[in-house]
Amino acid sequence: MDKSLVTPPVPRDDVATVLLQAGVSPTPQRIEIATILLERTQHLSAEQVLAKLSDADTAVSKATVYNTLGLFAERGLVREVRVDATRVFYDSNTSRHYHFYNVDDGVLIDFPTADAVIKELPVPPAGTCTDSVDVVIRVRNQS
Repeated sequence: MDKSLVTPPVPRDDVATVLLQAGVSPTPQRIEIATILLERTQHLSAEQVLAKLSDADTAVSKATVYNTLGLFAERGLVREVRVDATRVFYDSNTSRHYHFYNVDDGVLIDFPTADAVIKELPVPPAGTCTDSVDVVIRVRNQS
């Protein structure tokens, strides 16, 4: 199922409407966070969102940022991409696509699903069904 609700860039004046359409109450903090995330197609960590808020002299607590990012992912406004056990990105491109992750510089790069065809998935455990497939290919800079 494609949960894509919005395609960046989203003008700041439209952010509250986008949040409401996703069933998210548009508090001032959520509007600021969504404005950063949806200004363009990008991959940001919670720490990067916090830094952008700080650069804009916008006071939002770390807990609020993490909770809001989780809510936005749950509601389909962004896509959560876990590249390892300690690193999570929030992707403003919610359409179906995969990623390259450069472990040397921490950059996440989109590539279309057509570039990596998965012909057959394993049968999920009894009582479950496949919800989504995420592909992250880890790469390194050549020496």
